Amino acid sequence: MIRYSRLAVLACGLSASLALAQASYDLPRLEALAMESSRAVLASRDQVSAARSAIVSASAFPNPEIEYLGGNARARNPGATAGNVNTVTLTQPLDMPWRRSARIGAAEAVLEATSAASRAFEADLLARVRGRYFEVLRREAELKNAREDSAAMESVRARIAMRVETGDAARFELIKADAETLNAQKSALAAGFRVDQARSLLRQSVGGALPAEFTLSGRLGDVPALQPLDGLRKQLGESSPELARARAETVRAERQLELERAQRWPNLALKAAMNEDPDMRASQVGVVMTIPLWDRRSGPVGEAAAQLSRARNELAAQEFSLAQTLEVAYQQYEIAQAQVTALESGIVKQAEAALKVAEAAYRFGERGFLEVLDAQRVFRAARSELIAARYELVAAWVEIERLRAIPGGKIE
Repeated sequence: MIRYSRLAVLACGLSASLALAQASYDLPRLEALAMESSRAVLASRDQVSAARSAIVSASAFPNPEIEYLGGNARARNPGATAGNVNTVTLTQPLDMPWRRSARIGAAEAVLEATSAASRAFEADLLARVRGRYFEVLRREAELKNAREDSAAMESVRARIAMRVETGDAARFELIKADAETLNAQKSALAAGFRVDQARSLLRQSVGGALPAEFTLSGRLGDVPALQPLDGLRKQLGESSPELARARAETVRAERQLELERAQRWPNLALKAAMNEDPDMRASQVGVVMTIPLWDRRSGPVGEAAAQLSRARNELAAQEFSLAQTLEVAYQQYEIAQAQVTALESGIVKQAEAALKVAEAAYRFGERGFLEVLDAQRVFRAARSELIAARYELVAAWVEIERLRAIPGGKIE
């Protein structure tokens, strides 16, 4: 069983060595690849183009209407002239300035909201790519540690087996060493599978342009420093696409209410007509007015007013929610940073030193094998906590960058 597990670990190591020959990607390159190849991003940009065309539609003037009537005139009295009768009418609706400006303003606000929604979608996509990029680095770090633990346990087991054969150690220690070796090999295999899973999820986020076999250049601890929380709050208010979308929706609702109120005013149209009968030709010019007598548009105005109130409430809720989310993410960033500093500066080094002391004491017969195992568990736990703390740090950074949606955060 141990030999089979060793072969599996070696197979994982061989596959990792072959992967080194593949193309290497850093985070900025993956971000650019995702933005270029994502069909969902292209669809969101098409939506922005559609909203831009809607402004052209809102700016268009109404088309004229031409009406033609033709018929015959029959004489019913003596002396009357019979013949053809033709009537041509031209009607040009007038686009009143108060309605036109409100209509165009509403379309422009829709464009702003659509553009903000597209930026928010792109920010979410980048956050997924960044998160899964660091997830791969985390799993690779765990795999590296698991292989080191497996190799260390195999070395310890080999020494214990030699001591058991010479009678210097009890067989119980060899049985315990076998169990620990198998557990370390199992952990290495599981870590290898988690690496494959994380790589698949990263490729899913980036898209088909990312080859199936690739390597990542970067480290889990490479996270840009953030400015103070007050500066982040100011940037959030200026650059957040979610806030920009909510503000644009509020402006659109205001323009829509103006438009509905403007619809209460009479509609005007210029009308010209020419009548031709067998005896004479008559030309007429006039104005057509639609009088809002029965329909005062109370329903549309009330609906637009309610939509405006909803948009303002959603904007206030969005401002509060994003501010709290930013504060929580920043607190998580500070907590993770403190944990990383503590683990890197003292805890991991002390656990490693304690393990070396225990191994040296065991070699000289001053300590038992169980003390070595305890020291190894403490060291493994410290390294695992360091990897988890680093990942929590980058996860908080990714969330803050998603909220700000500012191009940047490039990792050197």
